[in-house]
Amino acid sequence: MLSSGVAGVLVGHPFDTVKVRLQIQSVDKPLYRGTFHCFQSIVRQESAFGLYKGIGSPMMGLTFINAIVFGVQGNTMRLLGEDTPTHQFLAGAAAGTLQCIICCPMELAKTRMQMQGTGQKKSSSKKLYKNSLDCLLHIYRREGLPGIYRGMVTTLVREMPGFGMYFWTYAVLSQSLGCEPSDSYMIPKLLFSGGMAGIASWLVTYPADVIKSRLQADGVGRVNQYSSIADCVRQSVRKEGYMVFTRGLTSTVLRAFPVNAATFATVTLVLMYARGEDLSPLIPQHHQQNIF
Repeated sequence: MLSSGVAGVLVGHPFDTVKVRLQIQSVDKPLYRGTFHCFQSIVRQESAFGLYKGIGSPMMGLTFINAIVFGVQGNTMRLLGEDTPTHQFLAGAAAGTLQCIICCPMELAKTRMQMQGTGQKKSSSKKLYKNSLDCLLHIYRREGLPGIYRGMVTTLVREMPGFGMYFWTYAVLSQSLGCEPSDSYMIPKLLFSGGMAGIASWLVTYPADVIKSRLQADGVGRVNQYSSIADCVRQSVRKEGYMVFTRGLTSTVLRAFPVNAATFATVTLVLMYARGEDLSPLIPQHHQQNIF
């Protein structure tokens, strides 16, 4: 599960960097015309490594977040008893809420690192932060614990319903498609269910993510543009209209399907194996002959 999570971060992080840049860029002096132009510009101006700015933060938090999410979700489902989509939503919401303790500071460091040196040549950029950990220490020294948890409310607003929808969609689709070990097409069905669950959770919570990114990027250089969540929403809508809440959505959807397809399929198969379920129908016959 850890290896699939690492692979997911490596594949998905460039899309996340593009998303954050598009969400936060100034409407008065935009650097990027869209998703593809943003990719091109970052690679041309900052090298391919520019797409991986801030990757240390999700890599550090990956193990803790996956342990919290799937651990809390599994334990909550056992407490609720019956496995229904509604119970999956509640269990997912509980997991999403608790993992915010790690997720909020992790995403704060990631966002700050991703915005560092925007549009600057690699050689000419002056770094405020050396890495993700240095970023958090820098913020803590200046603002204390409240600074580390900047954007916590919007993170909760995003994660609680987001993870609820994530597990609800996966439950509905996997049950509707009949993802049983006896089905030789179970793995493609799991991949589809996981990918669509990721897209659904982002579509529901994306406006909150835009505001979260803007609040967490605010305050760099000790200049604060927003005084509160409401002020951030008000200023964003006034300057850019309601379409501001879709900024970077294309990049997010492109990232959401493969990353979540791999994550859910891997977790499901590992849990089935741990329960001792027969997975032999999923292995092609010629592979079974080679194994045995």
